Amino acid sequence: ARFKLPRPMKGRPGCHFSFSGLKTAVRHAAHALPEGDFKDQDVADLCASFQAAAGDVLVDRLGNGLKQFTDLLGKPTALVAAGGVAANQYLRQCLEGLAQQWEVPLAAPPLALCTDNAAMIAWAGLERLQLSLTDDLDFAPRPRWPLDPDAPAAAYAGVKA
Repeated sequence: ARFKLPRPMKGRPGCHFSFSGLKTAVRHAAHALPEGDFKDQDVADLCASFQAAAGDVLVDRLGNGLKQFTDLLGKPTALVAAGGVAANQYLRQCLEGLAQQWEVPLAAPPLALCTDNAAMIAWAGLERLQLSLTDDLDFAPRPRWPLDPDAPAAAYAGVKA
């Protein structure tokens, strides 16, 4: 509670996440501390404040997602977490609380199997390479590509190849 950090997008409709404002606030808080007198407790307090803010936003955004899921498809059967988020014990507790609130189990791998997403992607790439499952690199990346493969062409409007 030492550092008052923002909760980006908390309370807004929808499920979009953005931690950019939170990251900037952490940087500003760190720079506001006395230079040359930065103590371990300062680092611990700043990290705890960041973690609390991230947990609040995560629960809010996922709560909206669970509501949207319920409205479209009915009651969910589980809340699933993986990667670095599932490795963080505080964030896992936040997710467990949300899952209990929605009366669904939290499905998360054991902590030893929760690694950084980049490491998981690299491992998947290694597995594919060993099986000679490679692709040409001549594709046009689309950073805003819809997740729905049946999305109408209008969903691609404004997306540059």
